Amino acid sequence: MSDGRRDDARSGGAGEATGVRGAGEAPGPGAQAPDSDEALLARARDWLAEDPDPQTRQELAELVDARAVEELRERFSGTLQFGTAGLRGELGAGPMRMNRSVVIRAAAGIAAHLRAHRAGAAAQGEEPLVVVGYDARHKSADFARDTAAVMVGAGLRAAVLPSPLPTPVLAFAVRHLGAAAGIMVTASHNPPRDNGYKVYLGDGLQIVPPADGEIAAQISSVGPLAGVVRAESGWQVLGTEVLDAYLARTGAVLTEGSPREVRVVHTAMHGVGHETARLAFERAGFPSPVPVAEQAEPDPDFSTVAFPNPEEPGAMERAYATARAWEAEHGERPDVIIANDPDADRCGVAVPDAAAEDGWRMLRGDQVGAVLATHLIHKHAKGTFATTIVSSSLLERIAEAAGLPYTETLTGFKWLARVDGLRYGYEEALGYCVDPEGVRDKDGITAALLVAELAAELKQAGRTLTDLLDDLDVEYGVHATDQLSVRVDDLSLIGSAMERLRAEPPTALGGLGVARVDDLTRGTESLPPTDGLRYWLAGADGVGGGRVVVRPSGTEPKLKCYLEVVVPVGEAAGLGPARERAAAVLDRFKDDLRRATGL
Repeated sequence: MSDGRRDDARSGGAGEATGVRGAGEAPGPGAQAPDSDEALLARARDWLAEDPDPQTRQELAELVDARAVEELRERFSGTLQFGTAGLRGELGAGPMRMNRSVVIRAAAGIAAHLRAHRAGAAAQGEEPLVVVGYDARHKSADFARDTAAVMVGAGLRAAVLPSPLPTPVLAFAVRHLGAAAGIMVTASHNPPRDNGYKVYLGDGLQIVPPADGEIAAQISSVGPLAGVVRAESGWQVLGTEVLDAYLARTGAVLTEGSPREVRVVHTAMHGVGHETARLAFERAGFPSPVPVAEQAEPDPDFSTVAFPNPEEPGAMERAYATARAWEAEHGERPDVIIANDPDADRCGVAVPDAAAEDGWRMLRGDQVGAVLATHLIHKHAKGTFATTIVSSSLLERIAEAAGLPYTETLTGFKWLARVDGLRYGYEEALGYCVDPEGVRDKDGITAALLVAELAAELKQAGRTLTDLLDDLDVEYGVHATDQLSVRVDDLSLIGSAMERLRAEPPTALGGLGVARVDDLTRGTESLPPTDGLRYWLAGADGVGGGRVVVRPSGTEPKLKCYLEVVVPVGEAAGLGPARERAAAVLDRFKDDLRRATGL
């Protein structure tokens, strides 16, 4: 049992369904009945015979020669299932791993889908274009090359980004180049043993049903790899002009003539964001960020962190040390630390805090979401502000006070980016869309620029991000959020926990009475059905109210509980007691949820 934030280990990314069966779900179409040992070995030999990768061929041959049937059974128990987030899984041989054979089949299925829909074809009759990006993980370049080869072999056009680049560059390139689809080879902030395959269609948005099911059906119909044509050449390797165009667009999030004097420490978390972030900052007129040198260059093994996610305990230690070293050398403390995850679509922020052990404190995603919203409103942004059902309700209060439309979606930018008239969207897992006309997805680079601009404006006024957070808490009340994640070894326990909550619904959580329960499987006027329960909690004893959302993870064997409590403040002197009260209620939420779920 864990209270941590490790949501995306091994087989999935943030948000909902990915390419693997989610916790609590029954075996899906990718599952297969167990083979006898000899039948299993025969299936493994068949797979081995057509595997195009010498490395995975050797790996599988050794398992077959050793008759390692338990390991083989795990790898051949089904297939990685294609979902709204594409594919994601552990690297290795076999249909339940990420490898060249799986990627070639996935690419062939996507190509068949595009040809069936003829999406993106120009008036002159040009074949649809597929743009392919990749990060610096193990095998990413190979997977990108195979994807381009399959697309060209299927009679489509393909263009590959010139080097390992952030996911937002690929998302931008889809619309910039008028492509029918974009494919990004990345596993975001998963462990180094993983890789993944993320798909956008021509509108620059991640896929949602029914497109995911249609593509999955096409992948399932792919026969032997020998029947998949892979061109030897014919795809375009793009030049730096696509990155230049993206960088030119990033400046759109900033106000001309706004302050730029701010000292930022930046970590790319061993991913591909360092150079793009540096160029974006310098182009915008900010001082070049101080890099966390040990984490600046791509390293597929993520050698200085246990888990390359800025939210993970210990992940920011090198960044804090870099900030302290800068202060010791220059006699000036940096203003803010910004962390991108390895594919640079997320943005973590840390602020100076004398009370913290390291002298710095990581802000929660909801806190960053609130200050960026406030900053955009100060810049006279117009349009809809949106977040997800598991993020803080503070954004609704901020938007309402500004007279702006507000809406909520299910988790994930595949839903958020589809909001009509979207001007700003965020989710609590460090994802921010601050320029939806440029990138219709979360973008850690443009979010970092907006954070820097806000910090610079506050610094010019003699204030800090912490001061702004205090102001928001005084004005709207403390909106404290947290998460309880319960990992299990037996997936059936998650289904049982959800059944128990429905059969014996709690009448109170954390000392607050349950005023209403929404069973999200029924959907609402604005939300499609999803497996989850949402509890609205009444106020009591100085607490304004609260909200708890419980749902099975779509990416791991976890039950996830998203917690929020609101405590009115009234005046600045009441901030400390209000925050202590909120923290105590969040702790009681966790205790009560453990009992209510039986986990």
